[in-house]
Amino acid sequence: MKFLKAAIFLILLSINCFAQNRIPNLEKAFNNLLADEQSKHAITSLCVLDANTGKTLFAKNEQIGLATASTLKTITAATAFSILGKDFQFQTTLAYSGNIAADGTLTGNLIIIGSGDPTLGSWRYQNKENAVLSQWVSAIQAAGIKKIEGTIIGDDRIFGSQTTPEGWVWQDIGNYYGAGTSGLAWRENQFDIHLRPGSGTNDQVRIVKTVPETPYVQIVNELRTGAAGSGDRTYAFLPPYSNVAYLRGTWGMGISKPGISVATPDPAFDCAYRLQDTLKRLGISSSQQATTARLMALNNQAVPSPTQKVNTISSPTLSEISYWFLKKSINLYGETLLKTIALKSGKTATTSKGAETEVNYWANKGIDKSALNIIDGSGLSPGDRITTSAMANILFQIQKENWFTDFYKGLPEYNGMRIKSGTINDVSAFAGYHTDTAGNKYIIVININNYSGSGINKKLFRVLDELK
Repeated sequence: MKFLKAAIFLILLSINCFAQNRIPNLEKAFNNLLADEQSKHAITSLCVLDANTGKTLFAKNEQIGLATASTLKTITAATAFSILGKDFQFQTTLAYSGNIAADGTLTGNLIIIGSGDPTLGSWRYQNKENAVLSQWVSAIQAAGIKKIEGTIIGDDRIFGSQTTPEGWVWQDIGNYYGAGTSGLAWRENQFDIHLRPGSGTNDQVRIVKTVPETPYVQIVNELRTGAAGSGDRTYAFLPPYSNVAYLRGTWGMGISKPGISVATPDPAFDCAYRLQDTLKRLGISSSQQATTARLMALNNQAVPSPTQKVNTISSPTLSEISYWFLKKSINLYGETLLKTIALKSGKTATTSKGAETEVNYWANKGIDKSALNIIDGSGLSPGDRITTSAMANILFQIQKENWFTDFYKGLPEYNGMRIKSGTINDVSAFAGYHTDTAGNKYIIVININNYSGSGINKKLFRVLDELK
């Protein structure tokens, strides 16, 4: 037994020495990055920990708060797992108010009661749009409803009326990645606009169609055709709850994809609208236009209390949601989780209360509050400020949790490492884990703010390559 312990000690010692021998090369590579012309006016930070012990192996500018971009999602996911639990599911309930007559006439309303589920109608899971609508139609028919003397209400009250966090950029809001939350989310709160470039540069781009058809949104097309190879430089300017979208920028000749995805301005209305339209095509008419709890409040109308629930749809588990949240960097999920964290903690379901809950949670785990200046749940806000040291230490702590395997599965692979990327204007960051060829395990957080030019990631990878 003594021999075995001694052998293990020597192996660990040799691995640790091997890891330590990498540090001078890592420091040299980092200094080369600092001296690079692209970094001349930038702030660059790196924090590398021994993943087994938490010991800092190398750190530079690790206590400076920087805009995180999407690396913030690692903290949001970790907090959600900790507070909500890996098996947490959202529930969406379909109910009706009033009464059903013998002839099948509902004198009342259908009410879709949202819980904020960001996956409802998403193409990524079992509860796809058509599957949800079919399930609801079956439940309505089973209840004996053949006609509705009333309307369909999307009950979006649980998250309030502010869909996007304070601090988001106008150029982002309106595009699919800038889709805000909704108490009743639908199709990841986005729809598609198919485009066709003109035959020459600066010709007007033609709008082919929207998918699905969205007749209640007026699209003002200011797009021009870009040169071949210029790609997608199109932005949709479509505020929450608006019915007018402005398309600006260029759409390059020869681009392979059919169009762009934009944020649905009122997901709860769109959800109710789709159900009403589906029922109409099946011969089940409504006497009033679809609406939402928010719209009813604007008209001083109260949402009627449900008489009977007819269907409940459960979302995928948090483990499944987190996988796509991290793998595909879905901003909507981060904002939804932050509000849900607040709600679960007995607070109002707002972004600010979610951020407050998140900061307090990690402060109780020994992370300095002042190192976590959190504005949103996704990192899309350029106002987020977090130190690489704080992020690295959170990544170290969560390794012992029973949900860590599910968290780790969602981390993308970049440069041969399991690291989450983050990119917004002049910000590039990576955060995650790496095991080198000798078996040394590292936690890595690297972040550069205010760099110039393009192609910075390959230079960040040259630094990280020293840990291979």
